[in-house]
Amino acid sequence: MRPRHTPGLGAILLLVAVVALLVSGEDGCGGAEEAVDRAEGPRSVTAEVLRVVDGDTIEVSIEGATEDVRYIGVDTPESAIPGEAVECFGRRASALNERLVSGRTVRLRFDSERRDRYGRLLAYVHARGRFVNAELVRRGFARTLTIPPNDAHAPLFARLERAAGRAGRGLWDVCVS
Repeated sequence: MRPRHTPGLGAILLLVAVVALLVSGEDGCGGAEEAVDRAEGPRSVTAEVLRVVDGDTIEVSIEGATEDVRYIGVDTPESAIPGEAVECFGRRASALNERLVSGRTVRLRFDSERRDRYGRLLAYVHARGRFVNAELVRRGFARTLTIPPNDAHAPLFARLERAAGRAGRGLWDVCVS
């Protein structure tokens, strides 16, 4: 008669982990939304820019899933609303955003809220050592748009906007009389 083999602690823990994953429905293949929306999820993620929508919105790929990203704290003139006129400096703001991020790998950093009411990710965007949100304001291609609780960089953006306005940079020279 053979001696009876009892499972070791490692085998038992592995079985418990597998059962927990099956019960929770987690299969490790949950897409970008799941990766960035967990309450205690990462404060930042890396993404590939697929398309520039306009001056303050991009489309990215995160872990193979496509997401629209709205830049936090800034507002550029509109250039992509169907049926509406392009606003003063809208095409230029979109073109600058294109030069800064198009086809690049970017770091998306999150604030208090991860998504807006339209389901877009809300992020501070960093590309090639540049803080894109701040760069748009600094050059006068965007105004500040502070929407609490996503306001970690509001003081910086306000300073940059005042400086751009005083210097007459970008839209402050062309669009504001």
